[in-house]
Parts: sequence; structure tokens; C-alpha cells
Amino acid sequence: MTGNRPDRNFWTDKRVLITGHTGFKGGWLTLWLNRLGAQVSGISLKPNTKPNLFDLARINLLCDSHFCDILNKEALSTLIKKLQPEVVFHLAAQPLVRHSYQEPAETFNTNVMGTAHLLDAIGSLRCVKVAVMVTTDKVYSNKEWHWPYRENDTLGGHDPYSASKAACEIVIDSYRESFLAQQGLALASARAGNVIGGGDWSADRLLPDAVRVWQNGEPLEVRRPNAVRPWQHVLEPLTGYIILAEQLWKNSDLAGAYNFGPSSQEAASVRDVIELARASSDGGGKVHYGDGSEGPREAGFLSLDITKARHALGFESRLVLAEAIQLTMDWYRFQHSGVNPLELCDSDIIKYEALF
Repeated sequence: MTGNRPDRNFWTDKRVLITGHTGFKGGWLTLWLNRLGAQVSGISLKPNTKPNLFDLARINLLCDSHFCDILNKEALSTLIKKLQPEVVFHLAAQPLVRHSYQEPAETFNTNVMGTAHLLDAIGSLRCVKVAVMVTTDKVYSNKEWHWPYRENDTLGGHDPYSASKAACEIVIDSYRESFLAQQGLALASARAGNVIGGGDWSADRLLPDAVRVWQNGEPLEVRRPNAVRPWQHVLEPLTGYIILAEQLWKNSDLAGAYNFGPSSQEAASVRDVIELARASSDGGGKVHYGDGSEGPREAGFLSLDITKARHALGFESRLVLAEAIQLTMDWYRFQHSGVNPLELCDSDIIKYEALF
């Protein structure tokens, strides 16, 4: 299979900062960059779920870990100045759609002002050469049309989470054009699809919710079985983030926004995902499918066009949906039976790297 893979020679001894390293994707990114030889530092709040990947995989031993709120501008700036990173990945966020309805101001504050504080901090340092700011596939003004969104489609968001991330994109573009490009800092945003994989215990996420209730012998309540999303295993977008940083280091003209997701024909409904998850769990999980009317509004159809990432970066999706779900459900099953979570993550990374 063609396509670029993470380059160990590039990452060896690179000073890398990851915000949100205590979260699901941030934890996996910390693990992988550590394996690639980078000197990883992390800034985040403490983990907000029990259990969580950060504690179970002892990620604090694989990086220089710091607990700091990105809304504390002075503390954040002081800490980043001390760390002197060369590459920054920004994943710290309020990441949940339904929570954004409950706490809209908190969501906007964290996602928009937290991002601005980080950009202020790294913009004052000459050591930072590349920054990848992770937003979401939900930054697009969703028209409920049945073709994938491209990076130049209109930004927007009905719910506070999506709107806050669309606002982030505008902030990122403004900092790039007004300040950072001129001083040689290559700044990009990464818009990834719905991410699955072992080690996520957040509420209101489809497979973590399924694992939680099925392990307790309870049925899964599914609100919107017909909603379609670009599902992908966590190692897919992380590959995109990593090779994006590598390419930006070589060519700052590549700065901009990028979609990372499966091929558009791999977008699938919630029902499809759950049925594949049940099959990979011996079909034992019970499900109650709703009619789509429960809860606040969420988009019905969403798919991403990854043509830009494919041509500019050599990014390719490598797992079909069934494989991604099988990896995910196997991770939770083995972890529940007592296998070391760090070993499970390392095993998944090794399997994935073998696909290049």
C-alpha cells in the first residue's frame, strides 16, 4: 500500500509538546511519539474519567507531564517557555457535543480562548517550528447533503461544541496569517472524523458506552441509529497529525487546514457500527434502538473528503471499518480480562505500522 508513514529518523530527540495528553487521543499520541524516539512533554488537566488510559498505561512515565489549565494564560506561557518545544500538537479541549449543550460558555471558553492562549504562548518563542491544532470534522456548516466536506467548505455549527471548533479554525487562520507565518512557524489545523479505539471511557461516545453497559450485562440505548459518520481507528488520524507535522517542518507552504478520515464510502451509520461491534463481541450485547427524536439536535450525515491530505501529505486510511471496530473491541476485552493496557496499545501500534 502506498502512502507516507511516521519517520523515526525525524522524531528521534525532537522536543514535542502535546496539550491534552491525559485524554484518549492525546494519550495514544504520547505513546506513539515516545516509541518514535521523541522527547515528549504534556500539558493537560488531570484525567476526568475513571478508568482512564493515562493512569492505566502509566503515560506519565513516558513524558514530562504537567497539569495546567490552558485558560490560565500566564501559567501556560511560563510552562511552555520552560519546555522549549520544537513541535506542538494541540488536543486539549472540551470534546463532547452533549456536554456543550449543558455548559456552552465553558465549551467556548476552553476551545476558543484556550486555543488563543496557546497560540500567544508559542508565538512568542523562536524554538517552535511547527504546530498542529486538532479541531474536528464537525467544524463544517452541515447541510445534510450526501457528499463529503472539503477544507474550503463553509464553517459553522449548530451545537455549541461544533460552533466553538469552527470558531477555533477562524482563530487559527487569523494567527497564521497575522503573526506566525511571518516568523517562520508553520501552523495547521487537523479535522478528524469520529475516532474509536481502546482506552476511551468518555461518556456519550458510542463504543465506550457499549462496552460499559455490555460488560455489566445491560442493554445499550442508541438515540440515533441512522446517523452517519466517518468512523476511524485512533491510529489513523494520529498518522495524519504526525506526517502533517513532518511535512510542515520541511515545507511551511503546506500550512493550512486538513481533513483526516476514512474514504468517503467507508462512512457508516451508528447502527452499522453497533452491529459490527456486537459481531466482534460474539453477538452478546443487547441494543435498544431509538427513533432519532431523543436529546438535542445532532447532524444526521457527515463525511470528509481527504483528497488534500492524500495529495499534499501522502496520507492514506489503512483500516476498513470492520477492522477498526475489531481492534477496538479486542482492546477492551483483553483489558477487562487483565492484560496490561500499555502492552495492548503497543501491540496495536505494531500491527498498524505493519500495514505501511
